[in-house]
Amino acid sequence: MMELWHEIRGEGEPLLLIHGMGSSHTAWQLVVPELSKRFKVITVDLPGHGFSKLPGGTRMDPPSLAALLLAQMRAWGFETFHVAGNSLGGWAALEMAAAAPTRIRTLVGIAPAGLWLVPESKRAPLGAVSRYMASTTHVVAPQLLRFRWARKLGFSQVSPQWESLPLQICVDATKAIGTASGYFPAWDAMLGLRFDKEIDARVPVTILFGDTDNTLPAQYSQERSLVPAHARWVLLPQCGHAPMWDRAPEVIAEIEFTTAQA
Repeated sequence: MMELWHEIRGEGEPLLLIHGMGSSHTAWQLVVPELSKRFKVITVDLPGHGFSKLPGGTRMDPPSLAALLLAQMRAWGFETFHVAGNSLGGWAALEMAAAAPTRIRTLVGIAPAGLWLVPESKRAPLGAVSRYMASTTHVVAPQLLRFRWARKLGFSQVSPQWESLPLQICVDATKAIGTASGYFPAWDAMLGLRFDKEIDARVPVTILFGDTDNTLPAQYSQERSLVPAHARWVLLPQCGHAPMWDRAPEVIAEIEFTTAQA
């Protein structure tokens, strides 16, 4: 079994945080310090993201990522745990809860992918352009992203609060997507798929979306019928595709509320 890079901070009940496609463990930096006061927080880099390698033949579809993460958590000594994931990470978290409901204590999907009735059949041009831009500029990102025009170009579609995002968030996000060898393999592995499984009603579930999510728009990527009937659905104001950036206190509060239901 391949070994994913991971980091553990804090003490308490284990909480796994799973980032999205083209991201890394650094996506959680605004919420980990507070969460680690109550939880043993495990942040992980998916294959071909951050510090994790992408061995040949690695399956990157969400059910396979879920199986890999379940196996890794067991190898790291965590049989049962809470899980929260963003975008692709949210989809993987949903798959984990569907596949192993006795191991997943609670689930928070933060703008999870996979909640569409009609799956995409090809890559979207904008996503490919974003990857190309980041791959050519990530080395100079610390200097470049000090300019308002550069930050607007890179983050205005991701966050309605792009002007107030910490510089380090923007730099780390640019490096993550620019160096993610697993970006296109993960994207291609999602094509033609959606989340379509049942989750045991005994697993508390919360789904969070921002009201300004341009990556997974409400019109066709936030289908409530695909999540369990018992799931709480929360819409966060002035928030884009990365609620843990735009609404960090609210995300922390929703994770704490959901985990208290276990």
